[in-house]
Amino acid sequence: MKAVTLRREQVYSGNLLLVNARHPLRQSMTPDQLRPLSGKTESRPSQVCLERKTALVLETLFATIGSSSSLVPVSGFRTRQEQEDIYTSSLKEHGKAFTESYVAVPGHSEHETGLAIDLALNQEKIDFLRPYFPRDGICGRFRSKAASYGFVERYREGKEALTGIAPEPWHFRYVGLPHASVMDANGFCLEEYLDYLRDFPYEGRHLQVHVENKTFELFYKKAEEDLTRLELPGYLPFQVSGDNREGFIFTLWR
Repeated sequence: MKAVTLRREQVYSGNLLLVNARHPLRQSMTPDQLRPLSGKTESRPSQVCLERKTALVLETLFATIGSSSSLVPVSGFRTRQEQEDIYTSSLKEHGKAFTESYVAVPGHSEHETGLAIDLALNQEKIDFLRPYFPRDGICGRFRSKAASYGFVERYREGKEALTGIAPEPWHFRYVGLPHASVMDANGFCLEEYLDYLRDFPYEGRHLQVHVENKTFELFYKKAEEDLTRLELPGYLPFQVSGDNREGFIFTLWR
């Protein structure tokens, strides 16, 4: 067996962070954690950055579907100041109701994690806050492959009461595998998925899932006040992510 020790602050890092109105982001991204997406277009004259692995996976997905210049990354990582500027500008231009529906309060935006990307179909004019990303054509091909690469459509219609955000068919969040596939298959938003995983505690029955010809074992571990200690099979590779609430999600490759 392999002994694993986690610090309390690690609850606030990882691919499965829940960032919403109730759960603010606790840790800021540093420049060395970010990577610019390759290429610029007339619609995207400045570079869009994402968390390093997220950027690489997204570029691989673009190459797989042959999107070339058909899809435009509109907005990725934002600093707290950039989110504040966007929020303030939206309030002035669109009013409170619109802004509360489509723009997260600074400190509560997924864009500040570096794990979220807004995409648009490449057109002459692109709406920064609500880019056009239809469900057919190249956008449909992106959607059909997204979960296989670890991305989910974060704000789906019918989930507004849980997410606190209006439907945003252009906003995708990287959660990694196998989580994106499980969420997609069950129609879970991230809030629902993290609650679901709590039914599979470290001390009890674990969730077994089969994705992309691989078997994964998932479980939840509530964080202790200081250090969280547990033992895992020494021969199995694993990943751990905090949930930005009070625990950890473990992913083991079987």
